[in-house]
Amino acid sequence: MSVHEGHRARMRQQIEQFGMDSLSDVQLLEVALYPVLPRGDTNELAHRLLTRFESLSGVLEANRAALLEVEGVGARTADYLMLFLQMERRHMICRADFDRVLDSTTKCGQYLLPHFMGEQDEVVWLLCLDGKCKALDCRLIHRGCMNTAAISIRKVVKTALERNATSVVVAHNHPSGIALASREDRETTRALQTALDAVGVTLADHIIVADGDFISMASDGMMEPLPAKTETAG
Repeated sequence: MSVHEGHRARMRQQIEQFGMDSLSDVQLLEVALYPVLPRGDTNELAHRLLTRFESLSGVLEANRAALLEVEGVGARTADYLMLFLQMERRHMICRADFDRVLDSTTKCGQYLLPHFMGEQDEVVWLLCLDGKCKALDCRLIHRGCMNTAAISIRKVVKTALERNATSVVVAHNHPSGIALASREDRETTRALQTALDAVGVTLADHIIVADGDFISMASDGMMEPLPAKTETAG
């Protein structure tokens, strides 16, 4: 039995006797790397990863390019490590109760947060609601800069109509970690309000996500009501 095989046997014994909770972060990462590096020194690599990214969450949230900079991490290992955060993200989204009433900023924000987990790019999600504020659909509609030149207003309106939505919530993230509405955010929100109102759909909120938290443009008074429609004389 090699040195690595003996160490792995002791790790398996520890897990069998005391469970996964007995493992330190470095040990947990070491064990997680066994399938992708069946003969390598995963203990040393786990230490390098934690040193480079400072924590287990830092390792799991690292992008592919950053992972590949670590000695001993190849393309296969980088892709494997990135799977964990994606599985956690899908798990959190699947756990969301699709039938629950999303009738407040807090509820909508909590529902949408998992969709942004681990995102390195700016992305836009559209949450479609029925008349009882139940989710009809939640769809990724754009990846890239959030502005009226980039995002397709037509696509938002088309999706809302296809899902027969009474109201919608738009949400996007700021990868910079600062949840403040920019001038472009306000301009895009106004354009969306106008376009949706024209087809009888209400833009209930525009939520901005950053660093695991969110703000509501509606709650913060940044979504001005549209001018009242004037009736033409018949």
